[in-house]
Amino acid sequence: MNSLVGRLSIAIALLYLGTPGCDNGALPPAAGFASVSGTIVDSVTNAPIRGALVTVDTVLTATSDATGKYSIDKVPSGIADYAVEATGYQAQSSSTTIEPGKPFTLNLTLSTAASPPPH
Repeated sequence: MNSLVGRLSIAIALLYLGTPGCDNGALPPAAGFASVSGTIVDSVTNAPIRGALVTVDTVLTATSDATGKYSIDKVPSGIADYAVEATGYQAQSSSTTIEPGKPFTLNLTLSTAASPPPH
């Protein structure tokens, strides 16, 4: 029984030592990320827009609060595509460059959507 426990202990130790850590080259290093934050306002009144959805690289999202502010953490560095949409406003999309480890401020101004013609 003791030899079985000993063998299991050795096997577990070897498995642990042979397993690479989280940074196995497939994942970007922590310094390769940054936070993106900003404020979304109305183009005419400059009033904050609550409930605007900000999407970065199609998967990272945040919704603006009552003051129009939003924040997204762990955005990969490099060229980032972003889009913002809010009810009653024209959607916007573009790209920007995110530098690793540096917070990025992305303030956006939205124009009201054109009203559809009456039927």
